[in-house]
Amino acid sequence: NVKISKALLAKALTDSVEQTYNMISVDGDTSTNDMVIMLANGTADNPILDQEDENFTLFKSALDYVNKELAKLIAKDGEGATKLIEATVLHAQSLQDARLCAKAVISSSLVKSAFFGSDANWGRILCAMGYSKGVFDPAKVSIAFANTKGFVDLVKNGIAVAFSEEKAKEILLEDYINIIIDLKDGENNATAWGCDLSYDYVKINGSYRN
Repeated sequence: NVKISKALLAKALTDSVEQTYNMISVDGDTSTNDMVIMLANGTADNPILDQEDENFTLFKSALDYVNKELAKLIAKDGEGATKLIEATVLHAQSLQDARLCAKAVISSSLVKSAFFGSDANWGRILCAMGYSKGVFDPAKVSIAFANTKGFVDLVKNGIAVAFSEEKAKEILLEDYINIIIDLKDGENNATAWGCDLSYDYVKINGSYRN
């Protein structure tokens, strides 16, 4: 219902999509029908938003929140999915580097398979980052898993650390896991969301037309 100029509405949506819907992946494929549409009928009583002021910032914050939650639901509802995977990349040289690394991790079939099996195979995470085209120094990277079951470090400054396999398993058995990746190389952060790759995914898509 917001009153907002066409140009500012388009700008707000484009920016929001880049950090939400464009940061999710179920299986790496994108339907030709995938799209995001936002309509504003202008029936609200607010003064028209036609410049990037405090009121626009409030609107944009609300828009980002809604889109983020919807994007996470799409990832969580992937075919055959049993877990929501969140990859948080911290301290990248650029926003593009952070986004490339995060998106590659949650898009990797090997990472997805490992999470389905609750296997703390951090090498697959670094592998995905390596082919992502994101710039980072492997010698600085730290990787950890976290959720309501706790926190476990797997890599610190590019070196594998001794960790409790039992604790890692406890975390990975949950239906939500956050992969925290610290590049220690800048001030830019990004988050991507995906899901695990299960037997049911293959069954569903292997019998799609049967």
